[in-house]
Amino acid sequence: MKFKRKPEWLKIRLPEGENFKKVNQLVKENNLHTICTSGKCPNMGECWGNGTATFMILGNICTRSCKFCNVPTGRPLPPDENEPIKLARSIKIMELKHAVITSVDRDDLEDKGASFWAKCVNTIREVAPGVTLETLVPDFDAIPELLDQIIAVKPEIVSHNLETVERLTPQVRSRAKYRTSLEVIKYLKENGINTKSGIMLGLGETEEEIYQTMDDLLEAGCNILTIGQYLQPSRQHLTVEKYVTPEEFKKYKQIGLDKGFKFVESGPLVRSSYHAEQQI
Repeated sequence: MKFKRKPEWLKIRLPEGENFKKVNQLVKENNLHTICTSGKCPNMGECWGNGTATFMILGNICTRSCKFCNVPTGRPLPPDENEPIKLARSIKIMELKHAVITSVDRDDLEDKGASFWAKCVNTIREVAPGVTLETLVPDFDAIPELLDQIIAVKPEIVSHNLETVERLTPQVRSRAKYRTSLEVIKYLKENGINTKSGIMLGLGETEEEIYQTMDDLLEAGCNILTIGQYLQPSRQHLTVEKYVTPEEFKKYKQIGLDKGFKFVESGPLVRSSYHAEQQI
C-alpha cells in the first residue's frame, strides 16, 4: 500500500520556539494526553507555538478502531481520578483563554465516560474561571441521559464530528453511525448548546455528497463546520484518494456560509480544533 506524495500546500514546518517547548514540557510533566500528538495533527507546531493545545481525557487507548485515526485501540486503563485537577491546573498555568477538550471513546464504561467529562469541565471552571471551553465529545450512542451530563455543565461549544459523508461512514468509522451523530447534534441544539461538527475530504466523497452532508448538519442544527484534508497516519490506515486544493477548500467555505453555517473553517490543514478560539 503506497502513500500518495503530498503536494506543496501540505508541507509544514517542524515544531519550534519557546512556547512550543513550554507546552511540550508541561504536557509531559503532567502526563497529559493531547490529540495533537496522538492524532499527529499537522498544526501542532503552530498551535503549541501560540501556547494552545487540545487535551484528550480518559486515557490514550480507544475502544473503537476507526480507519482514519491514529489513536491506539484496545482495552483502556481505568480513568485517572487525578486527571481533572491536573488538566485544570495545566490550563491555568498555560494562561489559556480558550481550551478544547476531547476524549477517546470509552464504551467499556457504564456511562461511556459522561460523568468524567462533567467532572473535568466543572474542575476547570473552579480552578481556571473565565476560560471558555469547547468539548469535542464522542457520540455516547446518542443516549439522552449521557448527553444531558454534558449539557448540564454548559460548555461554550459542544462539537461532535461527522468525519465523512454518509456513504463512506461504514468504511471510515468504527461502530459510529452517520445518523446517530446527527441525532447527537440535534439533541444538543434542541437543549440550547452552540453546536459544531467537522468532516475530512479526500476519502473518495463526491461534491454532491459534501453538499448533502452540509444540508444534513444544518437540518440537525449545527452552527459551526470545519472541513479539512484527510492525511493517512500509517500504511495500515485508509489511503488518500485525493488531495483537495486550497482553492476547492475556499469554495466549500463560501458554499457552507451561503447555506447558513455561522462559521466555516475550511482548508487543507484544518482540523476540528483549529482556530477554535475564534469560533466563540
